[in-house]
Amino acid sequence: MRRKQITAAAKRMIFIKGFNKTTMKDIAEEAELSPGTIYLYFKNKEELYASLSLKPLRYLDVRLSDVGSNDKGLAYEQRLAAFKEALYDVYRFEPFLLSNILHLQSNDNLKNLSPVILCQIKDLYDRLFGKLTEIFEEGIKNSYFISGSPKDLSNIIWALFLGLVLWEDSKRIIYNHNENNDQLKLTLETAFGLFSQGLNDNMR
Repeated sequence: MRRKQITAAAKRMIFIKGFNKTTMKDIAEEAELSPGTIYLYFKNKEELYASLSLKPLRYLDVRLSDVGSNDKGLAYEQRLAAFKEALYDVYRFEPFLLSNILHLQSNDNLKNLSPVILCQIKDLYDRLFGKLTEIFEEGIKNSYFISGSPKDLSNIIWALFLGLVLWEDSKRIIYNHNENNDQLKLTLETAFGLFSQGLNDNMR
């Protein structure tokens, strides 16, 4: 319960001040706790915010479990479309949190995480990429997708999503306005459409 109290306060402070400007003291005051109490649960600000990334990653893991295997007989394009929808739903769930998490997970910040938190994040990413790679492996094996490395294709589509999220976040600062979340959805539709068209180029 105390960890939930702290993480809830951290989420509120992300929304108000952003990651870089928020201090552990700010979070402690928002949670009505002493800074020392915060450090009993999280060794630093990076670890606290990294722990917040576990929830959206777990949500995506569950969503991808429904389309990662072909048990439901979905076509490859349908499975990729379902993955796209899952990605967008994660962003729509808490866009400000996801964008700050992406900023947080830079090399320097990751080095400040405890082995426990880092291991949890790694395990989630391993499962996510394993399911996504399976889609590409089957598609290539059955000559539905162009030949290539399934892992590379998984990395490309994941980086495509992260890049679009970061750009949407940057535009809010550069142009000093908040676009409707539907803009990201439209952009994702275009990006995934072009990506799928390239994957299916060998079918022409």
